[in-house]
Amino acid sequence: MDDIPPRWPLPWVRAAMGTAVLVCLEREELHGYAIAEKLAAHGFGRPKGGSLYPLLGTLEESGAIEARWIQGERGPGRRSYAITELGRSRLAAERDSWVGLVAALHSHQQEEENS
Repeated sequence: MDDIPPRWPLPWVRAAMGTAVLVCLEREELHGYAIAEKLAAHGFGRPKGGSLYPLLGTLEESGAIEARWIQGERGPGRRSYAITELGRSRLAAERDSWVGLVAALHSHQQEEENS
């Protein structure tokens, strides 16, 4: 797996990673590798399994996502993840918070420009 760096500073990516995973699962159930691919495609870099799978476990423990084993056609099965209703509510609240943060940053910028 190629190392794809994040588009934003790493502290920002870490802060937003849980929300980003919920966004990845918003429209479809995915396995871990597919989640990592979507995160990379959206500018978050490709997280290593050592950071992605503990986060998936935390999201599952909180009830935001659920996991199930899917038997592979050729080879071992894999876990597939889906967002829950609780996860959708959490995602909506987190989106609102991020939008509020961005608005506050823009507001501060506009205040500086108008001074």
